[in-house]
Amino acid sequence: MNKNELIAEYSTKNNVGKSDATKAVESLFDIITSTLKAGGDVKIAGFGTFKVADTKAKTGRNPRTGESIQIPASKKPKFLAGKQLKELIKSTV
Repeated sequence: MNKNELIAEYSTKNNVGKSDATKAVESLFDIITSTLKAGGDVKIAGFGTFKVADTKAKTGRNPRTGESIQIPASKKPKFLAGKQLKELIKSTV
């Protein structure tokens, strides 16, 4: 499911116009993004947690030249599924 499909599904399930659904979905994404940028976590009970994970600096290799390169430490977004979501997915398999 992509963003447009998510908006269409939200619009249908909540009986709202597509423009209102777009505002709601984009607002949710903006809130999650700004919270993560500020260093916070977004915990949604029964669904999961969005957080920022630190990656360590490491040595890599350029696949073209074989030259060893240093990859700096960085931050990346991470999602941890909650217990209820995990159980729901397991029960459908």
